[in-house]
Amino acid sequence: MTRLADDAIARLRAAATWPALPPDRYEIRRPLGRGGMGAVYAAYDRRLEREVAIKVSNAPAPSGPLEARLRQEARVLAHLEHPGIVPVHDAGALEDGRWFYVMKYVRGATLSQHVAAHAGEAAALAVFERIAETVAFAHAAGVVHRDLKPSNIMVGAFGEVLVLDWGVAKRLPPARTEPAVDIDDAARRSPPTAESSAGPATASGTRMGTPGFMAPEQQRGDAASAGPAADVYALGALLFWLLAGTPPATAEGAARGLAALQPRPSRRLRAIIGRCLAESDGARYPDAAALVDDLGRYRAGLAVQAHPESVLERAGRFLDRYRAFILLLAAYLAMRAFFAWLRRP
Repeated sequence: MTRLADDAIARLRAAATWPALPPDRYEIRRPLGRGGMGAVYAAYDRRLEREVAIKVSNAPAPSGPLEARLRQEARVLAHLEHPGIVPVHDAGALEDGRWFYVMKYVRGATLSQHVAAHAGEAAALAVFERIAETVAFAHAAGVVHRDLKPSNIMVGAFGEVLVLDWGVAKRLPPARTEPAVDIDDAARRSPPTAESSAGPATASGTRMGTPGFMAPEQQRGDAASAGPAADVYALGALLFWLLAGTPPATAEGAARGLAALQPRPSRRLRAIIGRCLAESDGARYPDAAALVDDLGRYRAGLAVQAHPESVLERAGRFLDRYRAFILLLAAYLAMRAFFAWLRRP
């Protein structure tokens, strides 16, 4: 009898715990990771002959809140069709009742790996703008992410930037006159069916997010009322992290940290980050689209809404923006003056 090696035995034990997906459609190949709601596996779609990623609920029964959140995560991803959001291909239930959904298998680097290979303000702003544009699309569709952080961002092999893990997202009501509700709130209010299951709305006192990237209202346990401005705070923390390498402890700490960076970011960029990290949600940008607009103005060399300029700052920005033209004009005028001097009698 041939004795199996320890690593072979460990692999067999791990494979024995893999979910029993429809064998005529999917073949699980390896685990990719496990989170609070479910485990993710790399798998092969036999019918379409492609590699996919499959997320399976951790919940032992199909009626629990984790199961409901996984269902709603699949639904929100299916409705957010954007290049920065991983598309969902399929969904269903296992024989034991657990929910799973199938999505695109993402090849690429984590945001940390990407930043390590592409240092500097220009590279940081380029990737950040793609992140913010994706969140702006979600806000326009009435969805708030609530857990933006570096580990939830991936950069694909061809430069695509993907915002992942929408498991604690919530949907805003069509009319912004009501408090925001969880993504699964509509299902919670209606009787459950075979196609939908309900999970509880976020209760008062629930802290939802990641330290360092949570808005003050989320830190206070007021996640249920967190709207687009909470994502704006997290985006500001992400931009600070891209530039400084660590998340900001406070808005004041972020201002000091940015001022100490070498090379130091401009006042306009520091003001954009400062507005994102404001303590009050009303003092921040109202949503990610407003942040993207101000960031675009900054990158184009224009005045930004976050920073009222003095006359000297406006003149300095004008000189910076048209430096090449001004230098060329100065050189032309100097040459004209030189030749005029040579022609003197």
